[in-house]
Amino acid sequence: MDAYLDGELPVAEAASIGTHLRSCASCAADALERVQIKRAVAAAGKRYEPSAELRARIMHAVAGKTRRHSNWVWQVVAVPAVLVLILSLTVNWYVGRENARRQQVYSELADLHVAALASTAPVDVVSSDRHTVKPWFQGKIPFTFNLPELQGSDFTLLGGRVTYLAQTPGAQLIYQIRKHEISVFILQDRGHLTESLPSGANHALTFNVDSWTQNGLRYFVIGDVAADDIARLSKLLRDAG
Repeated sequence: MDAYLDGELPVAEAASIGTHLRSCASCAADALERVQIKRAVAAAGKRYEPSAELRARIMHAVAGKTRRHSNWVWQVVAVPAVLVLILSLTVNWYVGRENARRQQVYSELADLHVAALASTAPVDVVSSDRHTVKPWFQGKIPFTFNLPELQGSDFTLLGGRVTYLAQTPGAQLIYQIRKHEISVFILQDRGHLTESLPSGANHALTFNVDSWTQNGLRYFVIGDVAADDIARLSKLLRDAG
């Protein structure tokens, strides 16, 4: 179970466990408890994360000490190399931070997806009618969105629920295709966690993911289905928006 929640299983085995969770209440409860513990530990781990201001003060202090002990030989020969090193470290830190931020978002979304499917009530509004599901969110989240017409497609809307990503409220919609569930998360595209996040298809843990921004909103489509299924549902959502 831990390997499944951490995305360490092969795709076929992960899909098999996902199917089992939907039919076994005991395992579903176990998965839900582990997801909650995982999210609590992650939140606690970020409580003492060094701030950008602290990093800046350290870099300033190091640079000041270097200036006080430098001489003309150091300035002519070594300073360019130090600047290159600092630039390289800064770029690597920024790239690493962005990759960590993206993985953090995908990990939280995967946890929310698994938790919803493991719950006895995956959705709060149960309906396949988009004209019922969309109005249900009014007054519960600070934005509105459009849902696609699914007639003639392989997808079925199961319903929706209010969810939170980094304490930001959003909509989680659950669609079904061939007995597999796909979560669609819609949030405002603001805040340090999602703003400027790269768009496009990706593979996170054992799930395929697609993400894009539209009309000031950030969309995430995630599920243990083929990438083509994710892409087709994403197109329907884009066209509806």
